[in-house]
Amino acid sequence: MLMEQTLAQWEPIALWGLVATVTMTTLLQGSQGMGLTRLSLAFLLGTFLTGNRARAGVVGFVAYMLGGWVFAVLYYLVMFNLDLVTWWLGGVIGVVHAVFLLVVVLPLLPFFHPRMATEYDGPDENRRLEPPGFMGTNYGYRTPLTTIAGHALYGVILGAAYGLTP
Repeated sequence: MLMEQTLAQWEPIALWGLVATVTMTTLLQGSQGMGLTRLSLAFLLGTFLTGNRARAGVVGFVAYMLGGWVFAVLYYLVMFNLDLVTWWLGGVIGVVHAVFLLVVVLPLLPFFHPRMATEYDGPDENRRLEPPGFMGTNYGYRTPLTTIAGHALYGVILGAAYGLTP
């Protein structure tokens, strides 16, 4: 039943997934532009998919936007499965998502990213990207703050919008 409901709501999920992803991406890239962090999740994703650094930003941005839609569906499924669709639950899910990204995914990234050096082995001709480290702090000590804020905002937007969806 939840799957049928999700399929029936694909238009608002697609719309608000796009709005939330664009908003989060703007906040995260803006934080990078203002020097609060050096982390660009879209660039990291792009360099994972292509060795061409000039194209990595565009490739990563497209993949990041598609991933935002996938996560919008997951947030929808969690909220409706809990039968609690609110802005604050969306924010909590966003914070949990960000903390998992910072504590688990980023430290493990060098072990499966084809162009990222590890903490143990320095860069070489193929692995030139600096590893993010625990909570991404190798990319700046404000990285956890900006990442958590961006993901919390993403969740708040989705929770508020899904709460208004009939």
